[in-house]
Amino acid sequence: MPSSLPRLPRLLYVRFQSPTRSPRGHFPGVFALANGLAREGRLSAEEHAIWRASNDWYDSNVTNPATVDPTVYDAELNPGATAWFRSTATHPLSRVPPYLDILSAHGVPCVRLESPSPGRIVYEDADQVVVVPQVPHGRR
Repeated sequence: MPSSLPRLPRLLYVRFQSPTRSPRGHFPGVFALANGLAREGRLSAEEHAIWRASNDWYDSNVTNPATVDPTVYDAELNPGATAWFRSTATHPLSRVPPYLDILSAHGVPCVRLESPSPGRIVYEDADQVVVVPQVPHGRR
């Protein structure tokens, strides 16, 4: 007999990252990509002001998982750990477009990924999770 209860939508997780691996074998996220441009001195004065204000907003409003658990990104304990926003984190997600605009202006590709199960969760809070990606059998 079918259930009369409505089906709840599955929670999705969202990540913005490079479509190609870095030399270290990771897919850098949107913040790492923008921070790299800033570190290399490639941002205009206006872009730098937007990037700095955006980073300051995230620093003040979204928990840095490494401050809660310093081992969360440890390569031995959590190889390839990456952060994903919860799709319900609308305010933090709404602040991503300025980063995407900066990356686009510099020809740096960045893709949006969505997944109901991006990997083994090693950290979570109201806005995000950090996961160790699932590795297909036989691949490392």
